[in-house]
Amino acid sequence: MSYTPITAAAVLAATAATLTYAALSAESQLFGPTLIAPQDPTQLALTYDDGPNPSATPQLLELLARHNIRATFFVIGNFVRQCPALTREVAAAGHLIGNHTMTHPWLAWQSSARIRAELADTNALLEDTLGTAIHYFRAPHGARRPAVLRIAAELNLIPVQWNLIVSDWNTPEPATLHTRITCGIARNQRKGHATNLVLHDGGHTALDQPRLPTVAATRLLLDGPEGSNRNFVTIDAWDSSKSNAKITNPL
Repeated sequence: MSYTPITAAAVLAATAATLTYAALSAESQLFGPTLIAPQDPTQLALTYDDGPNPSATPQLLELLARHNIRATFFVIGNFVRQCPALTREVAAAGHLIGNHTMTHPWLAWQSSARIRAELADTNALLEDTLGTAIHYFRAPHGARRPAVLRIAAELNLIPVQWNLIVSDWNTPEPATLHTRITCGIARNQRKGHATNLVLHDGGHTALDQPRLPTVAATRLLLDGPEGSNRNFVTIDAWDSSKSNAKITNPL
């Protein structure tokens, strides 16, 4: 049949597209459930990845304290090892700390042994540094495959994704970031969902990455009407094992 090669190619292309979506789409649940956000448009979780970062995290902590807001910080183990006191300062301020691996690899393409080492070693380091267990992790770039979620579950880690990301690692103007944030919050509200916002207080390549635009954008958010009219939560408020919230795909 002359159409067989074309049909086979189409099937392969569709399969590849589905697997790519499952591995890289923040809101996909095809490989297994991840914590994103519940159906409560009044709630907003500020989450910060890739710290701790001496060049930005202290300023962010001061800002959040001034507004009496708790956030969630997904930290990189190598930076925790270099900045244990700053990591403890984040926790002492009441913020939730999660696992963002030791070295920030694309986990979806790593061996099972590497995945386990990245997560388990970071857990051990954080628990030694903070004296408390770690329950949440965010995969770098959101990249995962079934083995990533299986190993996380074996380590008693709940995978956390997001439904709003604004590319703040490209260091655009704070006003531009603020516009992206407020538009994204409004979009999630129209869907009837809370917002799980990813920002970055650090950069995975090295310490002292320039993240003050992110701090300034956070300040614009908290000082504006979106800040005063929002119920800020940490992502453990959405953990179905601890509350009535659901691990859900907000589509």
